[in-house]
Amino acid sequence: MRLRIPSVAAASVALVLVQPGLAGAASDPSTTVTFVVTSGALSMSVPVSADLGSGAPGTQVGAPIGAVTVTDDRALLSASWSVAASSTDFTNGSSTIAATRATYTVGAVTTTGTITATPTNITLSNSPQVVVTGSAGVGDNTASRDPAISVDLPAGAVGGSYSGTLTHSVA
Repeated sequence: MRLRIPSVAAASVALVLVQPGLAGAASDPSTTVTFVVTSGALSMSVPVSADLGSGAPGTQVGAPIGAVTVTDDRALLSASWSVAASSTDFTNGSSTIAATRATYTVGAVTTTGTITATPTNITLSNSPQVVVTGSAGVGDNTASRDPAISVDLPAGAVGGSYSGTLTHSVA
């Protein structure tokens, strides 16, 4: 009868399997890891001024006004917002051209992050009207556009430099 002697490798495996504390995952220490995702505000940037050019009575003046950007840093799971625009009447001393003679064309909207931006072109008025809605947003996002304003000059318009105030709001 031959006596079998286990190999060194087999003996090492057997030794590892019976070592106390090596296979006991329940006694392994753990570390709780925490962090904070910061949140900010909903804001908008707009150009300081815009020049629509010049035209004779009975024609139209208009131009893009420059970049308008909504920045949503609220870091929400479900974000939505809307942008409204309104205008004062355009005045030159005692001469007035009504805001309702102006159209607001939103233009192409470029987004970053997760947000669906829906534009709506409007005829301006003294009351705010929604021009862009943001929906289905997640986390931080932005929406930028370069809207254009066009004003139909009345046939009886008095010559001179007119100005008005275009107001954007976001909520």
